[in-house]
Amino acid sequence: MSTTRRDFLTQAALGLGAAAGTTAIAGTPADPPPGTPPAFGTGAGMGPAVSAHTFLEAEKLMQVTLTAAERAQAAHSWRASMSALYERRTGTKSVPLSEKNAPYSTWDPRLSPADGGPARSRFVASGAPVGALPSNEADIAFATLSELSHWIRTRAISCEQLTRVYLDRIARFDPKLHCIINLNPAALERARALDAELAQGRYRGPLHGIPWGAKDLLDTAGLATTWGAEPFRHRIPTEDATVVRRLEAAGAVLIAKLSLGALALNDIWFGGITKNPWALEEGASGSSAGPGAATAAGLVAFSIGSETGGSIVSPTMRCGITGLRPTFGRVPRTGAMTLCWSLDKLGPMTRTVEDAVIVLDAIRGPDTGDRQSIEAHLDFDATAPVAGLRVGYIDAWMQESPATHVDRAALETLRGLGLRPVPVTLPDWPYGSLNTILFAESAAAFEDITLNHAIDTLREQTDDAWPNTFRQSRFISAVDFVQADRLRRRVCEMMAELFGSVDLLLVPSLRDEILTITNHTGHPSLTQRAGFIDIAATRSDWAPGPTRHVTNYSPPRRVPHGITLIGRLFDEGTIGRVGLALERHLKVAAERPPGF
Repeated sequence: MSTTRRDFLTQAALGLGAAAGTTAIAGTPADPPPGTPPAFGTGAGMGPAVSAHTFLEAEKLMQVTLTAAERAQAAHSWRASMSALYERRTGTKSVPLSEKNAPYSTWDPRLSPADGGPARSRFVASGAPVGALPSNEADIAFATLSELSHWIRTRAISCEQLTRVYLDRIARFDPKLHCIINLNPAALERARALDAELAQGRYRGPLHGIPWGAKDLLDTAGLATTWGAEPFRHRIPTEDATVVRRLEAAGAVLIAKLSLGALALNDIWFGGITKNPWALEEGASGSSAGPGAATAAGLVAFSIGSETGGSIVSPTMRCGITGLRPTFGRVPRTGAMTLCWSLDKLGPMTRTVEDAVIVLDAIRGPDTGDRQSIEAHLDFDATAPVAGLRVGYIDAWMQESPATHVDRAALETLRGLGLRPVPVTLPDWPYGSLNTILFAESAAAFEDITLNHAIDTLREQTDDAWPNTFRQSRFISAVDFVQADRLRRRVCEMMAELFGSVDLLLVPSLRDEILTITNHTGHPSLTQRAGFIDIAATRSDWAPGPTRHVTNYSPPRRVPHGITLIGRLFDEGTIGRVGLALERHLKVAAERPPGF
C-alpha cells in the first residue's frame, strides 16, 4: 500500500508528532484529496544515513545548539528533507554544471543608478614628448605605451622588430623568473600582418603592434590555457576570451601566457614559483604573479591580470609596477577562469599610470557572455588639475604596519599637489566574514575536482591552499552565506556614505580590511610604485611554516613599495588622474630592477 505525504510526515516524527499535536488518521486514502498542497520533506530518502550524534558533532562546526529531541527529529528526516540536494549531485537525475554555467542570480555593485560613474566617455592623453628610438633594446623594452605607439606609427620600429625584442628578453630572463607558461607561436606572423596593415595606411590605435602577455586564465583558441594547475595543464580552449578578442581588434600582439598561482592563488604553479625581479630569492606574489614579474622585468609591454581578493594589488606592489583593478563589471570576464562569480575582475598591469588607462579603455564595456558586465563611461583627462580633490585616509592605518614611510610621504605629496586630505574612519565590523562568499563560490566553481580528488594533484596542499579551503567550504551553511551577502550590502552602503565626503581614498596597499571591503563592494583601485623600502628577509604569500624557507638579507635589500588609491564606482578616471600627478612628482616609476 502506498504512503501519502501526510502519512510519511506522521510516521517520520519518531513520537514527536504527539508533542506537536499530530496523530495518524486511520483509513487515510492512498492519494490526498484534490487541492492538497505538497509538503516539504516527503520525497524518497536519499543520501547518507545520519544519527543524532552526527548532528551533535556538526553543531560544533555551525555553532548552534539543538536539544536531544531536535537532533533526533533532524536525523530521522534528513534523508527525506535533503533528497533533492543529493539528487542534483549524485542521483539518477543529476545535472552536470560546466564552467560556463554561471549562477542565475547576479551581483551589481551599484546601489542606485546614480552610482553608474561619469556622464561621458573621454580619453585625453598627457601628450608627453616622445624622443627618438633608443639604440639599446632594453630602453625600448621598458618604454611607455605612448612611446612605443609613436615609434610604430612613425615606422621608427616595425611591429615584428618590437615583438622580437620582447621574445628575446623572454628567452634570456624567464629561466630566472619562471613567469611564462606558454609562448604564442603565431606572434611573429601576427606582427608581420600588422606591419602590412600599416603599409596600407591602416592604423588601429595606440595598441597597434604592441606585444602583451595574458595571465593564463584567459582562454586563447588553440593555445593551452592551464589556469596554472596540474589538472588543467593540457586544457586547450576553442575560443578566445572577450578581452583577448578586444586586444586583438585593437592591434595588440599576444606573445605569451603568463603564470598564475594554481587556480588563482598566490605565486606557485605547476612549473614552480614565479620570482620577483627585484629580489629573486622571493616569489613575485600572486595570483597575477606572471603579469607582475614579466611587466616589471620588461618581458612584455603590458599584461592583463585578474583579482578576486588582492591578485592585482599584491604582485603590483611587490614587483614595483602599476596595476589598475577596475570596478566590478567594468571589464567582461567571458572566457576567463571563474574563481568567484561575484568577485572576479580583470585589469591591466603596466609600468606607468597612463599606460594602465590606455589598456583599460581598450578592454572595457559589456559583453553578452558575462551577465554581470556593465555599460559605463570612462572619463580620463591626463591634463586636468587635481588640486581641490578630497583624498580620504585612515590615520590609524597610516601609523601602523603594513603602512610605511612611503605611504605617509605619498599623503604629504598629495597635500603638496593641492589635494585636501580628509581623515575618515570605518565601522569596526567583522569584514573578514565577507570571505564566506569567496569560499562558497570558489568551492562551487571547483566542486568537480574537489569531489573527484583531482584537486589532490595540486603542488600546494597546506592549510592555506585551495584544496583544504575547497574541502572545508563544503561545510559552510547556506544561512551563513546569505547572512554574509546581507552584510555585504551594509558594507556597500557604508562605502557609499564615505564617498559622499571624499573623492578618493589613499590606503596601505595590503591592509587586509580594505582589500576585503573593496573587492566585495566592487570599488576600483590603482596601485603604483611610490618609493622604496629596505627589507631584511624574503616575503611570502603563504602562512609561515617549517617548510617555508626564508632568506635573510644582510645588508637589507632595497625594493619598490606601492601605494593604493581607491575610487568611486566606475570612476577610474579620477584615480588615474591623481595617480599620474603623483607619478610625475615622485619620479620613481622608471627605475628598473637590477640585472634586467
